[in-house]
Amino acid sequence: MFTSAYPARLFVFSASILLSSTNLLQPAAHAQESPALALPNAPEPEQSVAQSVPATPQQAAAAGKITGTIVDADGAVVQGAHVELTGPSGVSAAQISGRDGQYVFPGLPAGDYEITVTGKGMSSAASGDIALGAGEYRTLPNIALVVSGGVTSVTVSGDKEELSREQEHIAVQQRVIGVIPNFYSSYDWNAPPMLAKQKFQLSARGLIDPVSFLAVAGIAGAEQNRNIFPSYGGGIEGYGKRYGAAMANRVSGALLGRAVYPAIFHQDPRYFYKGKGSIKSRALYAISAAVMTRSDSGRWEPNYSQVLGNFSAAALSNLYYPQADRGGSLVLLNGLSETGGNAVSNLIREFLLKPLTSHANNANGQP
Repeated sequence: MFTSAYPARLFVFSASILLSSTNLLQPAAHAQESPALALPNAPEPEQSVAQSVPATPQQAAAAGKITGTIVDADGAVVQGAHVELTGPSGVSAAQISGRDGQYVFPGLPAGDYEITVTGKGMSSAASGDIALGAGEYRTLPNIALVVSGGVTSVTVSGDKEELSREQEHIAVQQRVIGVIPNFYSSYDWNAPPMLAKQKFQLSARGLIDPVSFLAVAGIAGAEQNRNIFPSYGGGIEGYGKRYGAAMANRVSGALLGRAVYPAIFHQDPRYFYKGKGSIKSRALYAISAAVMTRSDSGRWEPNYSQVLGNFSAAALSNLYYPQADRGGSLVLLNGLSETGGNAVSNLIREFLLKPLTSHANNANGQP
């Protein structure tokens, strides 16, 4: 019974994923390793030395931020490095990296900037041009400093909780044609990871969004029209049962695949837009994102969170689907269809959604 309905259900699940746009993860083939923690006995650095950045009232209302962390070749943070920011019209500021190797340049007006880093016994290195939009928070690709016996890098960091909240804030503003949530697409290749709290909050925001309820209603209606799971019957009662089952699928899939497992395995639940390269390379990247992903530390690894989330939700469906349709085939087919739906959704995100997504047009894909 269930096997014959499988093509219709795959279409339904894929459509649901596109509409709610909350089922994505992303791998980053060239993501950087996160810096190690500061040594507990390291001396306190000098106080930051910075010149104030002049800004008009209009610029202050739309101030941006550039942040990062200085590490050495072994991933240990570097204190006391001189970090200088140069900007438009001679605007400049300088800081000394703190105990955690961090620097933050807040309150910046829109314009082109450049970061230059120097350290004791190290040659200087520059970031290149950084185009900062009004009110934009920017993180930077790594900058290598040539030192005796190795290199030092600049990686994205800052206050982890603050950056995590910023990532959630950015995500919830992204909607296709201003309506359909596109929360799980990231158009900043170097975006910092979200903490577990923000992963759960973003998952909950997607579940309670009105579009999510409409998507479930569409799934239940399509199943009723095709008489999928005939044991549910017809009429209002049959539709209600199908709606309840579809909603249970959505809730379990969202919580497990985008919050619980990502928190356990320290993986990022978002799809990171590539946007560069040949059509073939971008398509392969998007498809692979269904089974590979970026960890919170920046490593490329199997997408345990999404795959386990899909099959765990499929296993739970044995609790509420009709008795005649339960069993191993239900788990296998539902799990595989969800994973295949993720791949299709990734392709749509990679090639179609960015121009239609609010607050995404000025963002960057792979550097």
